[in-house]
Parts: sequence; C-alpha cells; structure tokens
Amino acid sequence: QVQLVESGGGLVQAGGSLRLSCTASGLTNSFSNYAMGWFRQAPGKEREFVAVIDRAYSALYADSVGRFTISRDNAKYTVYLQLNALEPEATAVYYCAAAPSTSMSKDHFPYWGQGTQVTVSS
Repeated sequence: QVQLVESGGGLVQAGGSLRLSCTASGLTNSFSNYAMGWFRQAPGKEREFVAVIDRAYSALYADSVGRFTISRDNAKYTVYLQLNALEPEATAVYYCAAAPSTSMSKDHFPYWGQGTQVTVSS
C-alpha cells in the first residue's frame, strides 16, 4: 500500500538546476516520523546515498554530491531534493526512499519510489 512517487527529473545543461519531489501515500499517519532519503544510480554503478532528512529536519549529505539541498513538507507528505550547479557526473536515476529511522545505507530503507531520470549535458 505504501507508494513513493518521484517527479521533477529531466534534461538540463551543466550548471542548471532541478527540483525533485517525492510524495508518499500509505504513510499518512507516520510520514512525519520517517526518515526520507534520496539515492542515485548511474549506469554500471551501485545505488549510492545522496541525502537524507530525519524527523527532526536534520539533514546529511554524501561527500561526493554537489550543491544539493534536501527538505521536507510533512503537510504535503513530500520530500524534495534541490539540485543546483549540476555537473554531468550527476547524471543518474534518482530514487526516493523512506525508513522508520535515519541511515545512509540503501539496505536500511524498506520503501522506494520508481526513480526519476536526471540527465546533465555538457
């Protein structure tokens, strides 16, 4: 019953920006207590951690990511990932994930969205 739906991906030129959104259903009574994360997977690579925001709005980011900002709006059951100053290396499928507690490990997250493609051209 739990469903996470991402949106906002697309094709941008290097230096451009995107805002990814992930809206949850089936977590209405628990969303505010869940840690919400973003992961990405490039061709030939493992899915890697990008950012996570916990129930107290504390955010963590991977060292490898650029000028990204994660945020959440509990009233909308939505988590966002603002991608600024994008570089071609950021090209990947970006996945939203939810877990009862915070983690930077993909194995910790039981709920996942379908992913949204971000392509950065040079």
